[in-house]
Amino acid sequence: MTTTTDIRTNMSIVWNGHTWLVLMAQFVNPGKGSAFTRAKLRNLRTGQVVENTFRSGEAVELAEVENKRCQYLYNDGTNYVFMGNDDYEQFSLDKDFLGDATKYLIDGTEVYAMYIDGNPVSIQLPPKMAFKVISTPPGVRGDTASGGSKEATIETGAVVKVPLFIEEGETIRVNTETGAYDGKAN
Repeated sequence: MTTTTDIRTNMSIVWNGHTWLVLMAQFVNPGKGSAFTRAKLRNLRTGQVVENTFRSGEAVELAEVENKRCQYLYNDGTNYVFMGNDDYEQFSLDKDFLGDATKYLIDGTEVYAMYIDGNPVSIQLPPKMAFKVISTPPGVRGDTASGGSKEATIETGAVVKVPLFIEEGETIRVNTETGAYDGKAN
C-alpha cells in the first residue's frame, strides 16, 4: 500500500478492482482546500484510458508486476513484436497498449516488458534515447533574440522541437517520457 501523494508516472496500481498503469501524475497543492493528485491511467487489461483525481492521503494498492528485459524486433502493421532476452520467447502488443512509446521504437531497442499474471501488457522505454535527425529546416542566424526552436523529424518519424543549431544528419537525445529534446548525443 502507498498513498496517492506517492503516485508517479509508469507506476502500476490497483484501483476499482483493476490494474492500471499511471501514464501521467501531477501533485497539486492549491492555496485553498486540500491537496490532490491528478492522474491519467491506462487499464492494463482493456487498454481503456481514464483521468482521475485522487484526494491527498488516500491509500492505493501497488500492483504485482514483473518487469523483464526484452528487445523490440519489428512492427507487423498492427502489432509490435518483442523478444524476451532471457527466454527468447516472442510476444506482440497492440499499438493502443503502447501509446506514445511507438514514436520511439527502433529495431533492436532494449526495453522492459511489464508482465501481469505471466502476460505481457506494456513496455517501458529507456528514459533517454539517441535518434538521428532525418529532416529539419535550416536555422537562420538572427531568427530570434534568444534561443528559439524548430521542428525536426527523427528516424522513427516522430517530430521533436530542437534548438536552431541542430542540422540534418546529427544525432540527438530525446526524453522518451516527455518527447522533449535533451541535447546532442555523443
